[in-house]
Amino acid sequence: MLKTGPAKKLTIYIDEADKIHGKPVYEVLLDIFFKRKIAGASVFRGIEGYGNDRVFHTAKILELSTSLPVKIEAVDTQLKIDEILLEITPLVHKGLIEVSDTQVIKSGT
Repeated sequence: MLKTGPAKKLTIYIDEADKIHGKPVYEVLLDIFFKRKIAGASVFRGIEGYGNDRVFHTAKILELSTSLPVKIEAVDTQLKIDEILLEITPLVHKGLIEVSDTQVIKSGT
């Protein structure tokens, strides 16, 4: 269990259409976080955004196929985040990976 105090937040921005062996990258990453016992992780689907390619991805009603931006956040100790980065960085072919300092105020029930 993650204790209150200093921690690291890992944030990954990808496209929901990105796949690894036919499986969405965000699912692969979440599976890894779970197996490696990262304290907590969530996947957020955006309604609009763009990345390095400068192409807008949007959830407009008339679009039949969309590929929306996805943000994945994970929080744990610096050691655990540093370890997981070695495993996940090669899996994110396009997108952005960032790590920032955070402060855990409450963890658990």
